[in-house]
Amino acid sequence: MASLSLRGIYKRYPGGVTAVSDFTMNIKDKEFIILVGPSGCGKSTTLRMIAGLEEISEGELFIGDRLVNDVAPKDRDIAMVFQSYALYPHMTVFENMAFGLKLRKVPKDEIKRLVEEAAKSLDISHLLDRKPKALSGGQRQRVALGRAIVRDPQVFLLDEPLSNLDAKLRAQMRTELSKLHKRLGTTFIYVTHDQIEAMTMGDRIVVMKDGFIQQIDSPINLYENPVNKFVAGFMGSPQMNFIDAKLILQNGKYTVEFGSEDTKSSRGRKFYVELPNSKTADCEGLKNYVDKEVTFGIRPENIHDEEMFISAATTGIIEANVDVTEMMGAESYLYLTCEGIPLTARVSPRCTARPQDVVKLAFDPNKVHLFDKDDEHAILS
Repeated sequence: MASLSLRGIYKRYPGGVTAVSDFTMNIKDKEFIILVGPSGCGKSTTLRMIAGLEEISEGELFIGDRLVNDVAPKDRDIAMVFQSYALYPHMTVFENMAFGLKLRKVPKDEIKRLVEEAAKSLDISHLLDRKPKALSGGQRQRVALGRAIVRDPQVFLLDEPLSNLDAKLRAQMRTELSKLHKRLGTTFIYVTHDQIEAMTMGDRIVVMKDGFIQQIDSPINLYENPVNKFVAGFMGSPQMNFIDAKLILQNGKYTVEFGSEDTKSSRGRKFYVELPNSKTADCEGLKNYVDKEVTFGIRPENIHDEEMFISAATTGIIEANVDVTEMMGAESYLYLTCEGIPLTARVSPRCTARPQDVVKLAFDPNKVHLFDKDDEHAILS
């Protein structure tokens, strides 16, 4: 097993295109790392550089204590599982899983033992005589994983391996992959654009945008303490609500002000969320933003429609028009408009609000995020 160290890694293509810039991080032995971000952010390119399938333009890559920049892919002791599975259609499942071992001149009886053990652990022993065309998507995915497992690599690289599966099977395979990681005790590096996969599987998550690392952290810290507006908006579904607001000092307390400036209409209203002292006490920088425009963020689950929250709230109460409701089973989503501001609230499935209703809601002031209006870094989380 192995740790990895990526030190100032760049990937530049002819024509001046830089796909990855200054990628630097240390990955511990047996860690499950997720690279996540929108399409084109450089996550798959980074994975391919680790695999040796893309040349590193600048920087150093160590697997264990060995510098591998110029080491051929087959000599890096890594295994890669692709989105397309990359199975040989003319070979049986057994032959697909055994192929890499045959190239290494592993004895036949050892190949048989390793393949059968891997097949058993993945519950595909009954499929060993079939060819890929006779398998479902989930079964092909397991075969691709099995082919990697039998090699007993130091590092597993997985490039969006679940994206071709239906939603139910994807959820099942997330669990299976997490179990597999614990059972194998191997370093996993996993690329996805699906933040649900990232949140549920990773020990640490690397959020990327435009080739740059935005934040490396545990799933809970990424969710609760995003370093900027991009990370806050990318992690979480539905995404965080963002509101143009002003930070003011009111009655000696930091308060977020937002709403309509329409003074001619009786419908123009301002709303206020007073921030608790416990939240602002350690944030010295807030004083620099008083009477300035900021971006106010709040997650859908922190906007409450229950009477117990509204009656107990002393601040952050709004009225909003319901545009669309979505019943999700265990919860409902309300898509709202408040003084021209679009909002999403995640509420109880017992909510009776319907389109065109006007509802009263309470923001949880303890869950407010503030971001700089210009460079979008987090001011308060």
